[in-house]
Amino acid sequence: MKKVADEYAQTHPGFSLNLITTPDRPSYIQKYETLAAANKLPELFDTDATPFAQQLAKQGKMVDAEKLLKDLGVYDSYRTNALNYQRFDDGSLYMVPFQFELEYFWYNKALFQQAGVSVPKSLDDIPAMCTALRKAGITPVALDGQDQWPLERYVSYQPFRDAGPDFVQKLKKGDAKFSDATGQKTVNWISQLGGAGCFQDGFSSQGYSDAQNLFTSGKAAMYNIGTWELPSLATDKLNPAVRNDVDYFTLPATPSSATAANEYVATSGIGMAVNSKTFDPLVSDFLKFALAKYPSEYAATGALSPTTNVQTTIPANATPLYKKAIDQAKDLGSKLAMPWDTQLDPTTNSRLQQELVLLAQGNVKPAEFTSTMDSTIAQNAPKFFK
Repeated sequence: MKKVADEYAQTHPGFSLNLITTPDRPSYIQKYETLAAANKLPELFDTDATPFAQQLAKQGKMVDAEKLLKDLGVYDSYRTNALNYQRFDDGSLYMVPFQFELEYFWYNKALFQQAGVSVPKSLDDIPAMCTALRKAGITPVALDGQDQWPLERYVSYQPFRDAGPDFVQKLKKGDAKFSDATGQKTVNWISQLGGAGCFQDGFSSQGYSDAQNLFTSGKAAMYNIGTWELPSLATDKLNPAVRNDVDYFTLPATPSSATAANEYVATSGIGMAVNSKTFDPLVSDFLKFALAKYPSEYAATGALSPTTNVQTTIPANATPLYKKAIDQAKDLGSKLAMPWDTQLDPTTNSRLQQELVLLAQGNVKPAEFTSTMDSTIAQNAPKFFK
């Protein structure tokens, strides 16, 4: 986007795009919420389609992105799933997507073979797979526990396969509970993953690069991450010792699953919102220019564009796995496994992330986790979902 903005500035003297950065996502969210409370949001700002963002939209602080994209004549070029990921519960669209990512389970074929395990046919197969890998002296799963959202992905998987995307929509409002059959399935599964030693020792204090290095060095058998990591996983940058052993599989599904095998986590990332208070002809003109230019610039970097009118450039140093992962987007179902950190109210989400670590470590029992989380949702959901 900086490159596009610099190009726009060449024909618009005095224009500049000033990017405000923060050290990490939690710091950004704190700054974003503080600026929103003070009514000092910048002209453009990043946000997920969270309950907090929906409140801003209801307060009239954000431009209707669907109308904006249609007015600019670019709406029809966007992937339906990319737009749907950014929508609020009522179907309204207030964020513009700037990326499109598919999330896979990357695995090391040689380590699987060494432990005598195969790609799991269902999520229920994974704890036993972890046990076998541990017995072979192999760390089963590399996990970034420090940032918390990667573990939160896991708690969303069983409900998505068991009941579909509606479960979290009901759960976050208190209309479904962790004590329900579907909720208990995921609570017990997370406990089983922890009990089977699926995640590396000390995972809760290890970060993003730790997890990535554990997998790319051939010390962990599996790594759940998105296509934004293709440059690290499917090019000649990957350690030659493991390069030919890396492959991926999608979220396991069975014939009885409520969602199809080609439906899993596909995100369009953190969207861009437009401040309605400062929206003027200059901002509109810049966005018209930027949204026409950006997709081709982005696709040229080897990434999946949120639009369908450009083709991803496969890097010259890519392995065959790179194109395979990109082409997977052509066979994607319509139901999305939404990351729960974008769905739950802030207080519930923070508590869930904390409790999941304790559950996976065996520090709390499933019954205790269930009681804590159902109580937390009951106390906090009404403040955001009325």
